[in-house]
Amino acid sequence: MKRIIIAGCALLLAAGTSHAQELGHTTTQVDPLPSQYFQNQYLGNPAFAGVDSGLHLNGSYRRQLENAPGVPVTMAFTGDYYVGRRVGAGVNVMLDKAGLLSRSRVTLTYAYHLPLTASGEQKLHFGVSAGFRYDRLDTKAVNADPNDPSLGLFNRRDNYFDGDFGVAYTDAHWNVQAALPNIAGYLKEENRQIANSATFYAAASYKFNLADDATSIEPKVAYRGVRHYDNLFDLGANVTFLKNALNVFGLYHTSKNFTAGAGFNVKETVNLQLMYTSQTAGLRNYLDSNFTLGITINLFRDLY
Repeated sequence: MKRIIIAGCALLLAAGTSHAQELGHTTTQVDPLPSQYFQNQYLGNPAFAGVDSGLHLNGSYRRQLENAPGVPVTMAFTGDYYVGRRVGAGVNVMLDKAGLLSRSRVTLTYAYHLPLTASGEQKLHFGVSAGFRYDRLDTKAVNADPNDPSLGLFNRRDNYFDGDFGVAYTDAHWNVQAALPNIAGYLKEENRQIANSATFYAAASYKFNLADDATSIEPKVAYRGVRHYDNLFDLGANVTFLKNALNVFGLYHTSKNFTAGAGFNVKETVNLQLMYTSQTAGLRNYLDSNFTLGITINLFRDLY
């Protein structure tokens, strides 16, 4: 069964990348989904694919609060599985829509989890993702000449090869990680002049386990690189209650906005998070804040 899963991932990857003739760039870390900070770290770093036993299915949906046509919407789905023999595998699918434009990204991930101690508590994690990205224009909604050849040319462009690399260290308390989104696109000469694209992501957190009603407190700091723009810090913490059944978290971003969220966990199987992110200072007069719904389903886990 494990060999079938690995072979299937390899075939899907080959089929997806066979049409990817150009190297692209990604803005995944420029405006990341808030789920990646605590709920689903695989969204931001491929090293977390299969980091825990069992199968993990995650979905995120983000939308601006303003009810207007064409407001930005982001949807993401990830699935990751611990295959065995220190190997994890995953799939990451993301869709961004804003007005007439949509961007889709599909990658498959291979991760390796190396124990540093006999107990396996301390581990190094390595992950690499590869796939493709493609941009599309909704020609049916364009208020222009439908026979304009430029409309068709936009949708006939080649797909873009995409890939990420990540590393992490984890133990009972520490979680230290770094990721490079789209390494190939970053190295391509013409992409170096593209502003507002992600260059790196790094984060560190420390979990304090408590004996009282608050089960744990996990402060976290993240650092996001953005090409031709000021790099960004994220500072915050996640607090869990009642043996991880409930949680609240908050983050301040140096783009002068914040994220706040809360959620609940049902028998370590279903986790639901509701998140609110205020608009950045530079766009506050033009765009509304956004709301994110995140859900995680954990199956076949070894809890003992």
